[in-house]
Amino acid sequence: MRERHGLEPEIQASPHPSSPLSLLPPFSPALPCPSPRLIAFTRIPRVAIVGFGLRTTSSGRTASLFRSSAAICTTSALFPRLLRAKALGLNTIQTYVPWNLHEPSPEKWVFEGMADIESFLKIAQELGFLVMLRAGPYICAEWDLGGFPAWLLGIEPALELRSSDPAFLQLVDRWWGILLPKILPLLYSHGGPIIMVQVENEFGSYGDDQPYLRHLVALARRYLGSNIILYTTDGGSKNTLDKGTIPGEEVYSAVDFSTGEDPWPIFQLQKKYNLPGKSPPLTAEFYTGWLTHWGEKIAVTDANSTAAALQKILSLNASAVLYMAHGGTNFGFFSGANTGENEKDYKADLTSYDYDAPIKESGDVQNLKFKALRNVIQKYSRGSLPPFPTNNEIARYGPVKVSKVASLFQVLHALCDPIQVIETDQPVSMESIGQMYGFLLYTSEYPEKESGSILSIPKVHDRAQVFIRCSLADNERSLIYIGTIERWSNREFAVPFIKCSSNVSLFILVENLGRLNYGPYLYDRKGLLSAVILDGTILHRWRLYPVSFNKLSSILRSNPIMQVADPQNGEMFTSQKFTHLVDMTEEPRFYQGSFFIDHKNHVKDTYISFRGWTKGIAFVNNFNIGRFWPLMGPQCTLYVPAPILQHGENIVVILELHSPHPELMLNLVDNHDFSC
Repeated sequence: MRERHGLEPEIQASPHPSSPLSLLPPFSPALPCPSPRLIAFTRIPRVAIVGFGLRTTSSGRTASLFRSSAAICTTSALFPRLLRAKALGLNTIQTYVPWNLHEPSPEKWVFEGMADIESFLKIAQELGFLVMLRAGPYICAEWDLGGFPAWLLGIEPALELRSSDPAFLQLVDRWWGILLPKILPLLYSHGGPIIMVQVENEFGSYGDDQPYLRHLVALARRYLGSNIILYTTDGGSKNTLDKGTIPGEEVYSAVDFSTGEDPWPIFQLQKKYNLPGKSPPLTAEFYTGWLTHWGEKIAVTDANSTAAALQKILSLNASAVLYMAHGGTNFGFFSGANTGENEKDYKADLTSYDYDAPIKESGDVQNLKFKALRNVIQKYSRGSLPPFPTNNEIARYGPVKVSKVASLFQVLHALCDPIQVIETDQPVSMESIGQMYGFLLYTSEYPEKESGSILSIPKVHDRAQVFIRCSLADNERSLIYIGTIERWSNREFAVPFIKCSSNVSLFILVENLGRLNYGPYLYDRKGLLSAVILDGTILHRWRLYPVSFNKLSSILRSNPIMQVADPQNGEMFTSQKFTHLVDMTEEPRFYQGSFFIDHKNHVKDTYISFRGWTKGIAFVNNFNIGRFWPLMGPQCTLYVPAPILQHGENIVVILELHSPHPELMLNLVDNHDFSC
């Protein structure tokens, strides 16, 4: 698994060298470097800053790069985040470019709002940062599918991701054909801030396909020319560097390794994969903390030992990437996942990507790790660092009472356009019908049984809630919650006998918890990926209802009597009847509440505490702030940045998949809570 670290002193940006590799101090004797500089790393929709660094000597001069990354909702909010990175000592921004953010569906290009990468790069330059661009097509990043668009998984025959598969490369060509021309004017050689562009990340830990890597290099050179440093990053071992580097292409090979590991032998190994005199020692991911999955204890690393590890790297005149310098947030459905020894050992990432970084998710810096790392960086900086910043203001807006608006089933017809309902003989994946994120409802029927039954679904990605009821002729009977099947603990379970005069309807609501972003099982389709078996018999004739939240606010505002189609025979019935059908504790329900911010007060960041709730997703003023799951833990609160909020009324809508808070209360607090 990739690690994150990085701090670096400064490289002076003058004059523009003719060779792309000359931007790195070891092979740029003409490049003056009066003071160390840090590189900042950013991803657009994630509030995060990663530190990256390059420290080398050339002609007796010391140069360093430090990287950090930031992703905020609005460009105006970026300034204070980046200024915190500058105060830490960083001098260069490294930012991801998630393909799935910019091409959410085939040839639908998005470069506005949070996806406005060009504006962000210009802001970074305005603040005096250089930029290292991780242009993909694969970025990892604990980001859904490692940044690949999910629609790639719906293509048949199946694509081989991160390979020389011609069908895959054709789509990469189209993507970079749009992206790279936008980047060209922002290269350092054109007067912009971009000094390096990554073509692949830790490929040596994934595959062995030189034609694929060389295709990416040729494509980058076609659009960006020769006056840009291209680079790869791989783990610091011979095996990974053998497979992940690109000999003979003048592509710089960076390394990464665990925090606290002896850097000297790894930097010596790194030299063997770069041209003579062109191998400034660089760890491209220096982990200041670590990620956390649902169900784990929150990851925390010691500030002093982290600072000591950075000190050891910089004392060798090497550079490091602080990963992360700034914690972040996986808003919406963009969080990724990892696996253990096999595909079933699935571990979904938290919504929070705080990472125990020196700059916290909300921008807070009053902590031991920020101070310790800043002190180390100051020792290797020729000038003084900017003043120590203050913490970001967090507001405690207090308790919010919510009320039930509707069950998910009650408004299903409005959440799923009837023309998008799919009929199949067997269940199919979400991606194959264009449902890239969130939820998909599968429905079928089976004849009434004389006794209880055993239900089995061998392959569920990732979590399925199962309900039954009699068909519409028996609509006086309530929907019955049977249980939940989870990818990581799949099991058969008993379906109780219910007396019906007709067939029994089966409802399976499947949630996509985030696609894998790293490792051998990257091709991670979602939904029911196998047959559904009842008492040894495969069920046929399915209807699939893609759930969309695009019109959620208007649906809940009016809460009309919606008409909902029966899963099998297409009959319609009103939501008033359906409300009766699903009147039980474990139904997925929407709840809504509001709070007010007085015009006399500044709008400030806050956190919503979900203690007492079970599992679901939350929206604030129509913005999806992510998943909550206090029952699994450890995250109890969701971060709400100020740009989402407004003076006056602010609307909170949550979809609770199971049991709500007994008093239907939320609490807006001023501290993150990872103790659930």
